[in-house]
Amino acid sequence: MSDKTKETLDKTAASRRRFLQAGLAGGAVLAGASAARAAGDPLITEIQDWNRYLGDGVDAAPYGTPSEFEAHVVRRDVPWLTADPVSSVNFTPLHELDGIITPNGLCFERHHGGTAIINPAEHRLMINGLVDTPLVFTMQDLMRFPRENRVYFLECAANSGMEWRGSQLNGCQFTHGMVHCVAYTGVPLKYLLEEAGVKTNGKWVLAEGADASAMTRSIPIEKALDDCLVAFKMNGEALRPEQGYPVRLVVPGWEGNMWVKWLRRLEVGDEPWAQREETSKYTDLLENGKARRHTWQMEVKSVITSPSPQAPITHGRGPTVISGLAWSGGGRIKRVDVSLDGGRNWQEARVDGPSLPKALHRFYYDFNWDGSELMLQSRAVDEDGYIQPTKNELRAARGMNSIYHNNGIQTWYVKADGVVENVEVS
Repeated sequence: MSDKTKETLDKTAASRRRFLQAGLAGGAVLAGASAARAAGDPLITEIQDWNRYLGDGVDAAPYGTPSEFEAHVVRRDVPWLTADPVSSVNFTPLHELDGIITPNGLCFERHHGGTAIINPAEHRLMINGLVDTPLVFTMQDLMRFPRENRVYFLECAANSGMEWRGSQLNGCQFTHGMVHCVAYTGVPLKYLLEEAGVKTNGKWVLAEGADASAMTRSIPIEKALDDCLVAFKMNGEALRPEQGYPVRLVVPGWEGNMWVKWLRRLEVGDEPWAQREETSKYTDLLENGKARRHTWQMEVKSVITSPSPQAPITHGRGPTVISGLAWSGGGRIKRVDVSLDGGRNWQEARVDGPSLPKALHRFYYDFNWDGSELMLQSRAVDEDGYIQPTKNELRAARGMNSIYHNNGIQTWYVKADGVVENVEVS
């Protein structure tokens, strides 16, 4: 056993001991209530309909769907955010999920011209520009290249953008829900570029989508040859139409606008193209009126998903689990701290599950809630040592004019009755 593994196990054991010691009274209450229910609860003592009658057969739902009792777990939009739903966004219900993988049907959508519906048999991917041999691939052609499976988060650069000037949206789904994490299957982009042969003066790649907005973004050749994928599956099945079916670009750790969906063309050039989505949009307007360009990487970030405004504390005092997500475009998450008092004191959370580079990380903090008011915060640190900033630190560096790349610490105010609100701590 390595020293690092032993240290992690020791910390986990110590955390459990503290939790159990602190929660003895609450545990006694829980045990008493549980025993009382077992003694007289008709849902235990009487036969229920689901015990009495046969259920549906195996062919009732050829493509499985969630339970009817989970019908509320859906993506949601904020109608007033945009003028038209074809150029809009809906949000992942982070407060209802656990683990690190987002189900395909709950991955947030961001469109600039609506969802393109494309027959894969008629779709083509072109590579042109500064290459030795311009090429056109069918989907069948792409499937013949060596493929890889990688788990990555995808975050819109505008995630948390409404919070730059103060608390706006009262729900984790709406403040942080423009992020998801899935397992992509695809062909490394470098294989396709090698097939075409990039000329020595080829320094940039322009990725172009086949949707009505003709989304186009410039990508440095170093990134294109590093870890980018041309993906056709997510979580084992074909991409969903709203996620770029039949093929999309995956640009790990970088802003979601660069992950061009419905990918139809890759042009190699000697300089960036200065497209609309990298000049008037997806740049960071600073206090002095100048804008930062080419700020692609999504920086270290975290959020407590429960308790949160859409996931209040309903069980009353006693053992309580704080759950949240952390991620970084720079790699793995090294540590997550949780504060119950608005950042005055911090305790290390328990990161559980796979720790993969440029993927979501799930963290938990177990404590015994005494019914007092709380100011919940989380603070992530990635493997490069970058620490998630407070909102005031972020504003001091970049001003109040920005929309994109808000990775500031989020605060949830938990009232004595368990209701949770979005607030800021000065």
